[in-house]
Parts: sequence; structure tokens; C-alpha cells
Amino acid sequence: MRAWGLIENDGLVQQRLPSLRNPAIQFAHRGARAHAPENTLGAFELALRLGATGLETDVWLSSDGVPVLDHDGFVRTGIRRKPISKLLRVDLPSHIPSLEDLYRTCGTEFELSIDIKDDDALEKVFLLAREYQAEARLWLCHPDWEVLATARTTTSARLVNSTRIKQMKNGPERRAAELAAAGIDAVNLHQSDWSGGLTTLFHRFDRYCIAWDAQHVRVIRDLVRMGIDGVHSDHVDRLQTGFSQAH
Repeated sequence: MRAWGLIENDGLVQQRLPSLRNPAIQFAHRGARAHAPENTLGAFELALRLGATGLETDVWLSSDGVPVLDHDGFVRTGIRRKPISKLLRVDLPSHIPSLEDLYRTCGTEFELSIDIKDDDALEKVFLLAREYQAEARLWLCHPDWEVLATARTTTSARLVNSTRIKQMKNGPERRAAELAAAGIDAVNLHQSDWSGGLTTLFHRFDRYCIAWDAQHVRVIRDLVRMGIDGVHSDHVDRLQTGFSQAH
């Protein structure tokens, strides 16, 4: 896999490569989690105020079928942890918002990337986004692209395969072809997996290129110059600086 070139070996990309998405999306990972408690309405509101053009979060279903936003999927009750799937929405801690809370509080004028932690949440998420006329700005992420493919004919949301290069047993070109054939819109890789050659490859198949865990300005800058279409970071201020330096 080294032949594709890792980001740390690219240095400053000398010539900026074209993106499919211009400008690329600045996703605030779990809201502005470097600046506020993650996956809270306060973190999401702050991220948008700081200039993020997208939000990222994780979704689970409560026992009564409500899509709620939390990373780990467990809540602590005393010394024990209980899965969200075993609790009613009304019994969850107040800091855990529902997806509907997010739309009601923050509106819909932003891109929203949701990591599907519970497969049963997939349909409920895009139906709720549709209700708020936000489906076209929804990015649904899952490590198994075949799970996403089952929803292709039922949603206009963008479907995103979140994975790593090392997990592509048949190589990135084969994966790009599979995603294109199945109607999966994007691939989401760790920032260290990306290179200019790899963005060019996926763009040749008209697939969006997304990077996660980009926490430093130089990394964000180089990703943008590689032609990335979206960047996930905990630091909205560093996103803004990195994007500015890439121009």
C-alpha cells in the first residue's frame, strides 16, 4: 500500500489538485469538541458560529426508536453502563440530543455527516432529514458499503464508506469501482491514508474524498491541496487556517 504515498511523505503539495467539491466541506467532528463538550447542542451551535460548514456526529436508536447523538452508545447509571438501545429517550441524560433536537436548534443550512452506529437507525435518519428538507445535505457513513447500498434506491442522501486503505483487500482502484457501481458517493479515510494520487484515483470514478482526524493546520492544508472534498477535525479554528493556507 505504500505505493500510493502517505500524506506525511507528500510534504507541501506543490500544485493544488482539483476537488469535486469546491469549496471542500469543513466538518466539525462531534461539534466543536476541542472547544465544548462533544456531541452536545452547545458544541454544534459553537461549531457553526466559528465557521464550520458541516457538522459530524454519531447516531444510535433509543429503545423507543428515537435517533440520538452520542459516540459510545452507553450511558453511566451509578457504577454501571447501560446501552442507549436499552433506554427510552426520556430516560437518557439531558446532554444527549436527538437528531430532531439538532435540526430544531441549528436549522439545516449546513452539511451533516452522521456515523451510523446502529444499522436500524439508517432509515429513520434519512426519513427525519427528509421531513426537515435536509436530506440533500446529509452524508451517511458506515464501514460496510454493502449495508449502505441497501438504502441507495430509497434516499437522496450521500452515502459514505468509512474505512482504511489497509482494509481494502483488493486495492483502492477495485474499491472505487465497487463504490461507483453500487452508488456509494464517497470514501472516508484517515488523513494519513490520503495522497494526491489517491484523491485523483477516486475522483476518476466521480467519488468524493473525505478525510477524518485532521487535527493540525499543516495536515489540513495539505489535504485541501491534494483535492480532498471534506475534512473532519476537532478544531474549527485550525480548519479555517488550513483552508486559508491552501489557497
